[in-house]
Amino acid sequence: MSYCILQVALDTPLDSWFDYRWPCAPGEEPQVGQLALVDFGRRETVGLIVAVKRESDVPPEKLKDAIAVRAQLAPLSPTWLALAQFAADYYQRPLGEVALPGLPKNLRVGTTVPLDRAIKKLAKQEAAHDPAPAGMPVLNPAQQLAADAIGSAQGFAPMLLYGVTGSGKTEVYLQACAQVLAREPDAQILVMVPEINLTPQLEGNIRARFPGVMVATLHSSLSEGERMLHWLAAHEGRARIVLGTRLAILASLPRLKLIVIDEEHDPSYKQQEGLRYSARDLAVWRAHQLGIPIVLGSATPSLETWHHAQSGRYRKLELRERAVKDAVLPRVRLVDTERDRPREGLSNQLVAALRQRMERGEQSLLFLNRRGYAPVITCEACGWISNCTRCSSFMVLHKPEHRLRCHHCSLELRIPRACPDCGNVDLQPLGRGTQRVEEGLQAMFPEARILRIDADSTRRKGSAQAAFDSVHRGEVDILVGTQMVAKGHDFKKLTLVGVLNPDTALFSQDYRASERLFAQLMQVAGRAGRAGRGEGASESEVLIQTRYATHPLYAAVVNHDYERFAGSLLAERKQAALPPFMYQALLRAEARQLADATAFLEAARDLLVSEAVFINDPIPMTMTRVHNMERAQLLVESNSRPALQAFLKAWMADLRAMKTRVRWSLEVDPLDI
Repeated sequence: MSYCILQVALDTPLDSWFDYRWPCAPGEEPQVGQLALVDFGRRETVGLIVAVKRESDVPPEKLKDAIAVRAQLAPLSPTWLALAQFAADYYQRPLGEVALPGLPKNLRVGTTVPLDRAIKKLAKQEAAHDPAPAGMPVLNPAQQLAADAIGSAQGFAPMLLYGVTGSGKTEVYLQACAQVLAREPDAQILVMVPEINLTPQLEGNIRARFPGVMVATLHSSLSEGERMLHWLAAHEGRARIVLGTRLAILASLPRLKLIVIDEEHDPSYKQQEGLRYSARDLAVWRAHQLGIPIVLGSATPSLETWHHAQSGRYRKLELRERAVKDAVLPRVRLVDTERDRPREGLSNQLVAALRQRMERGEQSLLFLNRRGYAPVITCEACGWISNCTRCSSFMVLHKPEHRLRCHHCSLELRIPRACPDCGNVDLQPLGRGTQRVEEGLQAMFPEARILRIDADSTRRKGSAQAAFDSVHRGEVDILVGTQMVAKGHDFKKLTLVGVLNPDTALFSQDYRASERLFAQLMQVAGRAGRAGRGEGASESEVLIQTRYATHPLYAAVVNHDYERFAGSLLAERKQAALPPFMYQALLRAEARQLADATAFLEAARDLLVSEAVFINDPIPMTMTRVHNMERAQLLVESNSRPALQAFLKAWMADLRAMKTRVRWSLEVDPLDI
């Protein structure tokens, strides 16, 4: 029997491929892009076949036989493999660490039963394909211009859909998709959203608009069986529209003809663990690779995207008015909390506005991007505060659960009955989270129907969607929430937004903090007044409580002036040599002792020298200790992306050769420094 050699990429930190023998007659060799089950160390694992050859450099006695080849699954295409290889090269990771985690877990286990069942189930579900849309509303001129530009675009065409909140960007996406499917019925379209809780509403709109089209969804809340079924529908070309979060960018889509990135500015598109990739940036590269249009939509584009649009690299499509007749942008007012002192976190002006909306039967939203009851509890007698014993952070008070909880390492403790230092029993909460705001509202408005939506109240599967549904049905008078409620949701009866305690971001050492705060405020403000001013309806209004009412950022929010704000930030970035005018990579290290992490980074700094790259000194991270590990970082910068990439490739080879017990990782284009 003749054998061939399968070169297999595995999900390991080792930057190499592994050879396995496989019996095969001439002309019947496995194909590149198929999956193979192999022995690796003491376990069986699935790898990706990246080459098939007749001979190996490994001595014959050391070669292992592959256990199985997944012949039921069509090979992953050369273009998909090129995407995975690009991501591996750009983010300085082995190919296996990129390609394998992007596949459903059930494809990476030993048994083939789930795959066989999924393929049969998918075949039964497939109905006659009819791309004709249903219930197409008439667009306003600006929307129609944008939809036609997207739907008729040929070749690689990056476009920024810049539209104010409520301007009907979703309808533009849907009608552009209809044009693409009408021209190419077998085409596939990828639509991406930043967060899981935004998928149900958009999925409902897509399914209602395209009842004869198979739609697949891809996000981490799906069960493994559901995820594999939807991934297979995309991989086999059955699903014509694929809706997903950032992991969807690595889905296999053999007939991809259009990519839509909604809320493209959102930092959730950047993976913060493992392969620290930007799904938005990979989407742009994938569109370029395939020669297809890509549209990036936002009311507050990222500065990188805005810079590309201003320089002409991206075409800018504008929607300057709200789509619904009589709907106008809300009036934004600043409440100076130095003059109007808050009671239970709410100023007199905000309390009066809430009461007025309740009397009119309208809804209000209070936005506070801090969950829990209070950020910390303290002893006023001796100054003790509830520090986390494992992190450089506080233990947050979660009063309903009677727990102190660290939001970084998940440590939970009972609330102490007395101060651990002096024995004082009068421990006080300091500051406010969403739970405390909810409690205060219940005391002020006992007749109100109050609902809190945050990561704590929506832990169970389906609970977030159930909560949003109750708001849409008008069963809620006052909604209290974190950033989960700030974007993408269309609350028809909501006419008032109150923003609590946004000032902390004004003084952050993170140079992106002001950009993020502005986007957050504009997005949450955009939840108000989206349905228009019906008879007797209040003027939509946003009240921002702040101690710094004269700050220029708030002035830009009051005037809904993103363009001037973005222009000033870009000028500052250029003067300070920061992205998008500089390219960066961040080497992080963690160890039991901070000195060990710093020593590793100092050694790493001295490994390689390049005139085109500047290496900063190691410094402790802002959150220095997490889960009893001390953390430090080293920033590498260059004004040339190719020069930085060339340096990183050589540097990573030297770093991998270092013998150290320090855990380290490299992030290219870091968002948090």
